Amino acid sequence: MPSEPLVDMNDFDFDNPMFDLDDIRRINPQRHEMEQLTGIVHVDEPTHTIVGFKQITDKEFWIAGHMPGFPLMPGVVQCEAAAQLGGFYARKYDLIGGDYLGFGGMDSVRFRKPILPGCRLDMVARVTRVRARKLAQFRFQGFVSGTLMFEGEMLGVTVNRDQAID
Repeated sequence: MPSEPLVDMNDFDFDNPMFDLDDIRRINPQRHEMEQLTGIVHVDEPTHTIVGFKQITDKEFWIAGHMPGFPLMPGVVQCEAAAQLGGFYARKYDLIGGDYLGFGGMDSVRFRKPILPGCRLDMVARVTRVRARKLAQFRFQGFVSGTLMFEGEMLGVTVNRDQAID
């Protein structure tokens, strides 16, 4: 059974984001085909809630190969979009340290309906736990035209450049 919405998406002005793509690029490291956010429309620091969106175009990298003739946004890309939203919040508002915020895990992820090119994917992420400035847990939801499309929980963990293995 779908969860109750974390926020009412009708409360936000998606035509006038408070952070646009250039602002997002100053915080998030993803570039080119891996950029999965278009704008941020709301931040509520007291509740650790952020609302943003991804405008899904007919030029997405996954269209040609993910169900040719009926392109569906892959679930892993949906989760990446939600992670980038949570990552923006964690880095912008200094919840945890590290050079990057990486996936630490995901739980209770459910894909409710297919997401197709030409729509705007509205997303919300809310911090549910921060531990020792090394881990942040988020609940997330994605909507298209007010319909819940996917939801779940994710862990974001600090990643430092010197942790990389050659």
